[in-house]
Amino acid sequence: MDAWLTALAYNSGMRRLLRPIPILIVLAVLSAALFAAFYAYVLRGLPSIDAVDAGLALPSTRIYDRNMRLLYEITPDGIARNSVLPLDEIPPHCVNALIATEDAGFYGHPGVSVRGIARAAWLNLRGGDVVAGGSTITQQVARNLLLDPNARAERTLQRKLREMVLAVRLQQRYSKDEVLALWLNQTDFGNLAYGVDAAARAYFGKSASALSLAECSLLVGVPQSPNLYDPLTNLDAAKVRQRTVLDLMTDEGYITEAEADTAHADELQFAAVPYPIEAPHAVMAVWRELEATYPEALYNTGLEVVTTFDLDWHNAAQRIVARELERLNNPETRARIPANAHNAAVVALDPYTGEVRVMLGSPDFFDDNISGAVNLALTPRQPGSTLKPFTYAAAMNPESAQPYTAATVLMDVRTPFITRRLESYVPANFDLQEHGPVRVREALGSSFNIPAVIALEDVGVTPFIQLMTDMGVEQLALNNDVDLSVTLGGGEVRLLNLAGAYGALANGGTRVQPALISSITTADGDTLYEHRSVAGQRVLDERVAFIVTDMLADDGARHRGFGANSLLNIGRPAAAKTGTTTDFRDNWVLGYTPELVVGVWVGNASYEPMQNVTGLSGAGPIWHRFIREVTDGTPRTPFTRPDGVERVDICALSGMLPTDACTVTRSEWFITGTAPTEPDDYHQFFEIDTATGQLATAATPPERRTERVYVVLPPPVRAWGARNGIPEPPALPQTQQSAALRIVSPDPYTTYEIDPVLPRESQRVKLAVSAPLDTVRVTYRLNGEPVAVADAAPYEAWWQLAVGEYTLTAEIARADGGVETLESVPFTVVPYQAERLFTP
Repeated sequence: MDAWLTALAYNSGMRRLLRPIPILIVLAVLSAALFAAFYAYVLRGLPSIDAVDAGLALPSTRIYDRNMRLLYEITPDGIARNSVLPLDEIPPHCVNALIATEDAGFYGHPGVSVRGIARAAWLNLRGGDVVAGGSTITQQVARNLLLDPNARAERTLQRKLREMVLAVRLQQRYSKDEVLALWLNQTDFGNLAYGVDAAARAYFGKSASALSLAECSLLVGVPQSPNLYDPLTNLDAAKVRQRTVLDLMTDEGYITEAEADTAHADELQFAAVPYPIEAPHAVMAVWRELEATYPEALYNTGLEVVTTFDLDWHNAAQRIVARELERLNNPETRARIPANAHNAAVVALDPYTGEVRVMLGSPDFFDDNISGAVNLALTPRQPGSTLKPFTYAAAMNPESAQPYTAATVLMDVRTPFITRRLESYVPANFDLQEHGPVRVREALGSSFNIPAVIALEDVGVTPFIQLMTDMGVEQLALNNDVDLSVTLGGGEVRLLNLAGAYGALANGGTRVQPALISSITTADGDTLYEHRSVAGQRVLDERVAFIVTDMLADDGARHRGFGANSLLNIGRPAAAKTGTTTDFRDNWVLGYTPELVVGVWVGNASYEPMQNVTGLSGAGPIWHRFIREVTDGTPRTPFTRPDGVERVDICALSGMLPTDACTVTRSEWFITGTAPTEPDDYHQFFEIDTATGQLATAATPPERRTERVYVVLPPPVRAWGARNGIPEPPALPQTQQSAALRIVSPDPYTTYEIDPVLPRESQRVKLAVSAPLDTVRVTYRLNGEPVAVADAAPYEAWWQLAVGEYTLTAEIARADGGVETLESVPFTVVPYQAERLFTP
């Protein structure tokens, strides 16, 4: 029994000894699991502290103008360059403001502060807003310099724990003062300014060492929310935040209440531009090209980029634009109303190399009120009449069956056209006048609309769009809706591309590829890219380019549209074309000398209409002053005349060879072989009986006979001639009477609507033809049935509207017994379509 009791006691003791062992094992396993989870959740993949120095040491990409003047410097993160300053070069007020606002116990914790988190929570609760952050300064440095951008944006427990571990490690590597310097040299102060020195220059135009208490307290408050507290766009909010910073500095004993009040009351003097960048639209365009071609080198190893831009020219363009917009919007005389024109863009390029000297995208890149950051040199806008030169260039193609010449006469009278969608299109001239027969030279120089549409109809929209595409204006081909109105601006183009197309006119017909970059080299000096000027693709016959240029440079051809000696004259050989949209949303001038193309656009980025501003009055002064300033002192060289063109005298009115009857002649350029061969038939001699005023007959005695010259106009412009006092001869030859007869009213494919309010008998449409002088009767038929007969000039009739689809024909009975049936015109009459005011 004793032995049994002894054994039992022994075993019981052993069990008591062995019982804690499984618990320790469980605890060990749990600890290992927790550590593994913590490692996987927090520690795994943490960046090395060495990345702090590596990030600050990465080289930048520098962008220069063509004369090696720095335009902008891009850091590896794509931010503005900041000069890294040691702490002793940063004003104590900035350091004290930082500590008071972000981490009052900074010098007393190892990188993470529980007291700081509690203090921030209390301050925020007391203030009813976020006035202080919970992260220590060291944590903020770790977050911003060591975590990637995606991780920084996370608001999770994992990110916070990783940030805290990195902060402790960071504080073990760097002294407190070094951590402060890191924060002040890398924090985002808004407006692409990273670091206190960049912020000082961006906001106040000075180095950080010169900052005052007022300026330090304002800047230190910005990083809490750079957009909300941006003093350049929201000064009131920034001042409220500054007051908070000053109060915290007072609470911590860094300044007195009096000093805080004085600093808050100080009137701050801000820099003229938010951050140090020259020619920002041009720089941003280059930046996009670099990102597309060399993204790795751009941010990781650094590049030296020499652009084609000229900073002096850019500054001249910006100064001239600002002055002219001010003049437009604040006219000196009461006779002119404010123009409501707030944006402008200027492009200048070399027509042979394509190198862009200026790309000014707006008057002020930093003015949000006018959407200044929008680059309107690259934004598609309607070009007005600036496409007309290419319409005539296409029509003058010597390989076509019947090429136009500068002397080709077009009838500038009301003309209906049929679009590709079978709709009636009736363009009008800008001055709402008709000008009768006009030569292409005058039609282009004075920018008449109707002749340009006639020319485009002859050329065809598709061949014209192809020519524009070949010349580098590719936006039109992307628009399936373009039609005959495209020659008047019924499409959208970019100023830069259009300037390139004008460059093809200037250089004799070869395509111009705009170039923004002259060379790109690596940080080690290796050349990655060098712009070389190579002959472009020929897109236009050089003889056509020369004649179009000569027409655009002809001040005499512009007289009827713009008057003598307009702003398009610059005192040296230059060709120019204006453009104005009918609603005054866009106006342009594109022009060139033999060595330079300059394009100007004026309008509003918001598409808000201007007030009565044309290409000549809006874009014209900018173009004139800029091109004169940048070409001042350079040789006045003429445009080079190619082989294969000749000068021929023509009759000014008809464009045909002069006769004794034509007394007004002009000398005109022609591609060899395209000059007129027929004598003028507009001016004709008629023998008149002075007693009767009619043609002399065999019975008219010699003393009553006299020879007079009459202008015999073609039928489409005969009515125009009568309205403008051009007398007609007593009779016309049969060949003159038969030419170009047509139905002139109604317009083809017009839709008429019967109004239920107006009397039915008053709702009529005029039926009219261009009738020759020997007409005796005109019979009008609708769908084959006669509806009216007119037997006296002007041989018009009126037909009361009735619902239906109709085809109008007209039969002209002539004095010799002949009858001509004119080409039919379709039109439609529909019942009143009440506009639906409410949608069920």
